Amino acid sequence: MRIKGFRTFLLAITAIVMMPLASHAATLNLVGFGDSLMAGYQLPPDDAFPARLEKALREKGHDVTISNAGVSGDTTSGGLARIDWSVPDGTKGVILELGANDALRGIAPEESRKNLIAMIEKLKSRGIAVLLVGMMAPPNMGGDYAGRFDPIYPELAKTYGTELYPFFLDGVVEDAKLKIEDGMHPNSDGIGVIVGRFLPVAERFVQSLATGG
Repeated sequence: MRIKGFRTFLLAITAIVMMPLASHAATLNLVGFGDSLMAGYQLPPDDAFPARLEKALREKGHDVTISNAGVSGDTTSGGLARIDWSVPDGTKGVILELGANDALRGIAPEESRKNLIAMIEKLKSRGIAVLLVGMMAPPNMGGDYAGRFDPIYPELAKTYGTELYPFFLDGVVEDAKLKIEDGMHPNSDGIGVIVGRFLPVAERFVQSLATGG
């Protein structure tokens, strides 16, 4: 009886010790992969989009981490060149936000599309889900350019079955009070607006990862 009781005690202790490990294993590791909009240009690290979105998701009860793999000035070709080593093993999902600099530089939309396809396929081949973040061409690029650039994101999301947030700067792009002095990048309040609008899509994405959907 003593031996049986001792074994029961050991099993109970083992279960208690393993509980934090099981909880840790359940954490979903995400990566925010993009350009200066993702990196948090001229903002403190805690105010950058990945950190603010992680905080918002945790407040909603989701056990997630979101690493910031944003690089200011990055284009889709730059992202493609670094995506293998910027997204570590163990990542469950990537928030893919690239293309704004392509449009600002007038890079052919066909090139941007090709690079985004390559990144999505690289991630999917590793079993990493993608939340694709859309961009829109600036008005000065003209209607022809916008007509070739803007549809890239919804079309790729449909083709590859990825979650889509249609336009990263939705709610911010036309409000100077939500941007820093350069008139392009969101300030802390702007990031707050973006996170608030982005959150329902992010929750749906996280829930699909948690359920294996």
